[in-house]
Amino acid sequence: MRTRIAGPVLATFVLSSFPLAPADAGDQDRARKPRLELRATPRMAFSPVMVLATAELRGEGGEEFYCPALEWDWDDGAKSGHESDCPPFEPGMALETRFTAEHAYRRAGVYQVKVRLKRADRSLAVASTTIHVRSGLGDPSGDPE
Repeated sequence: MRTRIAGPVLATFVLSSFPLAPADAGDQDRARKPRLELRATPRMAFSPVMVLATAELRGEGGEEFYCPALEWDWDDGAKSGHESDCPPFEPGMALETRFTAEHAYRRAGVYQVKVRLKRADRSLAVASTTIHVRSGLGDPSGDPE
């Protein structure tokens, strides 16, 4: 497992999984593409604040969504990424469905957090959420206008 972190970021990744049922090619073509949802806790806070972002893959997926790479854009100049080192896909293998990361916001602002699931440099799904950070004690930036 490799983790790349750029900038002053603390990232923690937690993965959850469930087994995929074997399917024939016709079933895979009919399967609904999963959607990626992103939420952050807290969504409003005073700086400095540690935010927990949770991305969840909902719906049925197949081999295409097995062992994705993740790219997090925190919208404050920091980005982080995660790539798993997984064995080759076989029917019945577990599919990761939940991805979490933490990030510290030290300055006031409105931030559009994005997460992208990728496989072989191809984007599979993207989700975003907004975080509002107000100026807290010791924050020289002041509140955004």
